[in-house]
Amino acid sequence: MQYSFPPHPWKKMMVMSTRGNYKATLASAALMWFVTVCVGVPDPRQRDLIMHQEASRQTGGRMELTAAERRLDSHLHMLKEQEITAVPFLPAMHFFKAQPLIQKSKIFSLLQKMPKGAALHIHSTSLVSVDWLVKNVTYRPHCYICFTWDTSVRFLFSNGRPFPRWDCFSWYLLETLRANMDDPIGFDNSLIRNLTLFTEDPEKAYPNQDIVWEKFEKAFLAASGLVSYAPVFKDYIYKGLELLYEDNIMYLELRAGLSRTYELDGSTNDKAWSLRVYEEVSQQFMAYHPDFLGTRIIICAHRILSVYDVKAAVKEAIQLQKTFPQVVAGFDLVGREDSGRPLWYFREALSLPEQFGVELPYFFHAGETDMDGTDVDENILDALLFNTTRIGHGFAMAHHPLAKEISRKQNVPVEVCPISNQVLRLVSDMRNHPAAMLMSEGHPMVISSDDPSLFGTTGLSYDFYEAFVGIGGVRANLGTLKELAINSIRYSSLPSPLKQKGLAMWQKKWDTFLSENTQWEN
Repeated sequence: MQYSFPPHPWKKMMVMSTRGNYKATLASAALMWFVTVCVGVPDPRQRDLIMHQEASRQTGGRMELTAAERRLDSHLHMLKEQEITAVPFLPAMHFFKAQPLIQKSKIFSLLQKMPKGAALHIHSTSLVSVDWLVKNVTYRPHCYICFTWDTSVRFLFSNGRPFPRWDCFSWYLLETLRANMDDPIGFDNSLIRNLTLFTEDPEKAYPNQDIVWEKFEKAFLAASGLVSYAPVFKDYIYKGLELLYEDNIMYLELRAGLSRTYELDGSTNDKAWSLRVYEEVSQQFMAYHPDFLGTRIIICAHRILSVYDVKAAVKEAIQLQKTFPQVVAGFDLVGREDSGRPLWYFREALSLPEQFGVELPYFFHAGETDMDGTDVDENILDALLFNTTRIGHGFAMAHHPLAKEISRKQNVPVEVCPISNQVLRLVSDMRNHPAAMLMSEGHPMVISSDDPSLFGTTGLSYDFYEAFVGIGGVRANLGTLKELAINSIRYSSLPSPLKQKGLAMWQKKWDTFLSENTQWEN
């Protein structure tokens, strides 16, 4: 792969002029020359021109809005000015504290109604709210619990009391345990706290990234025994699709490790069984919701594994994609980047598809770090060298101008997950999120929610709020929201005909959204 240095901007624009828009190109070139040599007070007309041109570069800046869209945009701008000048400014607060205030926001109310397209970055074990897991799943028969030595919990469905294991010495049937409690509601709330990161004082509870990531990984382990029980697994997927649909999302790409599901007698199902269930449940949901496009799976392996294990995972993903071409979208490595092995460590494993002459799209987590200059920080460049389809998080993109340039030229979008980045202590004030720079430049991007159940959210509306009000600032407008929603379908792994179908379906939903939101109260 070779890259050449870009030409001088003025020369580049003159080259572009041969492709059309000649007058606009000359105006841009003249403007750059003017700004370079001007002394004294600039011409106000030139100032207006440069302001307009800069605004046109931002995400959504070149969207041509209809009359109805301009009316809604004007209303949104008024609401945003009110929220930006309000105290406190919600995107500057930790989400756990801001959430109840965001729920009262008129902008948030509109975002909930807005068709947001697709959710492209959500992990399977955090798809459904923990309230449903505790208040529905743990009340089912044969559900056992144990309390681990590291102050966490584990769940297991079994015909009889499970045998002790290294992390669980004693198992208790939840039905019996609750029957002997004076405060079962309080007990359920304690279970919820084990399955989510939510706390009333997050700054005190999570003073650094190590502590919040430790709790993060414990919550995943605690939920796994519930989600991987085969009868729950089917209900869980369907419930997850319902929650997304209620938030006006029409398609899902789910990152899943495909852990083996288990039955009540302790027998296990293979990974092909899980993929068949994803396919069957998705088709069942689409039968009742014909305006939902479906679900595809990005198969994941953990980055703490050895090269040997990742080689096996890549080979398995290739075979599963061959067996389930409509379901398997590709492959990713997951887990905390700062404590995991960098992508380059797995280069032999990640080169296998090319060696075998097959295509296995990659969707790498890369740049979910603030450790500039480390081996892990180089993941963004390595992800691009391995032709990643999208970049998960890309928080460190601002430190890599070449990666940013390659990403733009190759049209590789960044999956921005604002709330996840804040809760996991990469950024505190959304106005300082690196995606603000990417958004101001119109860099390819989509908005997603990463692990919504762990953060106390569902769908995408909360993350869209943080992106629109906090990261995007005052200049982010309806065109920004429209482009982000369209991007989620455009940058999905769907084949071209389904993308076109999805865009047509989304446009219809968008037109309905506009028609239903033309009357407002100040």
